[in-house]
Amino acid sequence: MSNQRRKALKTILQLISNLLWVVGLIVILGGLYLLLLNYRQSSLFFCHKYIILPAVLAFLSAVLLVVSGCMGSWKSISNSPFLQGLFVYLLVVIFCLTCTASALAYFYSSQLDSELAPLSAAFHTYTGSSQDPNSQAVDATQKELQCCGVHDYRDWFETAWFNRTGGLSVPHSCCNSSFPSCSGTVDRPWELYSKGCKVKLELAVQFVLSLIIWCSPAVFLVELILFLIVGQLMTDQSLMGYEILIRK
Repeated sequence: MSNQRRKALKTILQLISNLLWVVGLIVILGGLYLLLLNYRQSSLFFCHKYIILPAVLAFLSAVLLVVSGCMGSWKSISNSPFLQGLFVYLLVVIFCLTCTASALAYFYSSQLDSELAPLSAAFHTYTGSSQDPNSQAVDATQKELQCCGVHDYRDWFETAWFNRTGGLSVPHSCCNSSFPSCSGTVDRPWELYSKGCKVKLELAVQFVLSLIIWCSPAVFLVELILFLIVGQLMTDQSLMGYEILIRK
């Protein structure tokens, strides 16, 4: 391999590696928001806690993407067989994590309707108390997703909380932010969010799962290019010179 071709491979390796850690950093920041904020609020609405597993695996692979991207952009890797081998090992681990996360995300995407079965029960047991975790989750979800009720605001008519309040209003978290004077009264339904939380929650979770599914082939293509580049660099390592020792 000529020096010019080797230099070109090093440049491509560093460029793609820089792209890797940037993408990994973006996924990490997005994953932190989804895992620590959204799921903390709506975890009571899912049948199984392990529905979050695809996002956790994707988050771990993103962390390794940052590590491998920083390693690949390091100039010393192009001349060190040890660093090249470690780099390839990290890429293999990332590929395994990404494929596993993608397979789990595909499986859970077809189970969303049954996974959200506890959503109706959470609304029916709403008390409006700030000390009740269930009520806090309902209010936080309605504000965050801009929704009201399971399917729409009329679902509140069948709850015990609605009857205890005299049947005049729904929780204030149902109020559309476009109407500052909204008090949640049912005689002014245009001031309430029109869509139910089940549809909004399904769309939000489906978006995350679809993102994980489609990231897998993209990561595979990028890693395939890196495998070929590192393979070329590893096969061109200079061999140690040997000398014949003659005893006198």
